[in-house]
Amino acid sequence: MAFSDWQLWADAPHFSRTAFAETLDGGQAFRWNRIKNCFEGRWAKNTVRLRQDNSGILWCAPTGDNPEAVGSALAQYFALDTDFAGQTDALPWRSDPVLKTAIEAFPGLRILRQPLGETLFGFLCSSTKQIPQIKAICEAVAIDMGDPLPDGSHALPSWAQIAAAGETRLREAKLGYRARYINQTAVFLSQNPGWLDETEALPTSEARQRLISLPGVGRKIADCVLLFGMGRLEAFPIDTWVQKILVRAYGLEGWKSDPLLDFARVHFGPSAGLAQQYLFAAARAGLIAKK
Repeated sequence: MAFSDWQLWADAPHFSRTAFAETLDGGQAFRWNRIKNCFEGRWAKNTVRLRQDNSGILWCAPTGDNPEAVGSALAQYFALDTDFAGQTDALPWRSDPVLKTAIEAFPGLRILRQPLGETLFGFLCSSTKQIPQIKAICEAVAIDMGDPLPDGSHALPSWAQIAAAGETRLREAKLGYRARYINQTAVFLSQNPGWLDETEALPTSEARQRLISLPGVGRKIADCVLLFGMGRLEAFPIDTWVQKILVRAYGLEGWKSDPLLDFARVHFGPSAGLAQQYLFAAARAGLIAKK
């Protein structure tokens, strides 16, 4: 299907070129792909292409999409109601040279506000997988089970669609042992409509415990869902990468997950999750030690 002409996103946040690419393709979301000079992404029922030039951020969408609706969807997805510049400035970069290096390398980095159910699905797929593998799994599941979108691609399926498809079809998407957990979670959520919305309305600690009660969800996945699907900037996901970053860059050899979480909460403050994403981006770029 044809796409509309490129339009300037007048309300777009300011991104450096490094932060623009890292925000879309740095492990927060798994349905963005670079196509020539732009990124093409999908969330909910939206398909959008974004590119950056000297005038700012431009967008295009499948022909016929309402520009106002696209603008509203972009505003929500990029959390324009959050002052990330102010949140970044409040981080302890003035006394933390490691964090300062990361922020200077990715000025304008943001935390996306993704659909909650899609965020949960993506991170349930993520265990022991690299970003390209998670993207491939999400695409395979979308094509197999999701509703078609106007451009000929497919949305991620709802939890009810996943539950109806069953574990075998999830395994065919190369989910391995994760298929059982995702199927069990899908069955639970399809039988309890509104459960995720209720969870989102709770304070962070209570929402985390509810998420951890789901099959296959541990502390790391729960914190990813809180951060990238609920905008809880205090959530600090620790995977093996982030653990290595903290241990090596901050001299915390021998520290386990719980003490590291305490360190992150105290050192980085109420926007610790934003600091985590800066550190993760800098480590991926080889700017700080992670091994």
